[in-house]
Amino acid sequence: MPFPALTLFALSLALPLQETEADPAQVAEIDAINCRLDVPSYMSFAMAVRGKDGIARKRGWKQIGSDAGFLLEYQLPAPITVAGHRTQRIAFSGDSILAVLDVADPAVVARPEQIANEFDIEPLIAELVASGKATRAQVEAEFKFRKFGGQRILKNETEPARESESFRSRMEVARTISNAATHPGKTLYGCAYRMEVLDKDGAPL
Repeated sequence: MPFPALTLFALSLALPLQETEADPAQVAEIDAINCRLDVPSYMSFAMAVRGKDGIARKRGWKQIGSDAGFLLEYQLPAPITVAGHRTQRIAFSGDSILAVLDVADPAVVARPEQIANEFDIEPLIAELVASGKATRAQVEAEFKFRKFGGQRILKNETEPARESESFRSRMEVARTISNAATHPGKTLYGCAYRMEVLDKDGAPL
């Protein structure tokens, strides 16, 4: 299950646990997309994109209007290659950074990553067809959009509480692949960086 959204309070508590946090200005977006960062380094980078450091402006990123309210999209000044595909579009969504790929079927990039679709409706289709209530063509015609969403956890670590402190943090880095009805013919390929602050007994704060 995804961790709850990271709050600024939680971030301020957990960031001091990391002594090797990367300089946001030196972080490459392709490294973030490819899950090469630790969680605090990514969070600092993501906050600096539109913050006082203005990473998006300094790098010449142009914000793209989108029907997907959950995405903040940018057009890059030059293409990057992600999962063997070139793109100039990236997006931020909650705790994730994503490359917007011109790949109509997310399974094309999910198979090499060994990521399964958590929204697979094939069993439902097979069941309806087997019941005799409808043909496969009739059932498939009802599903105008086939949702794909899946992830593979790359790192899941719990930091020990420091002396005199009653909290600790759990950090997770995950490869994510999905699609969205607002982006027909596209695959969203990226990385999620999640953090959860825990009390001394391991319960979320």
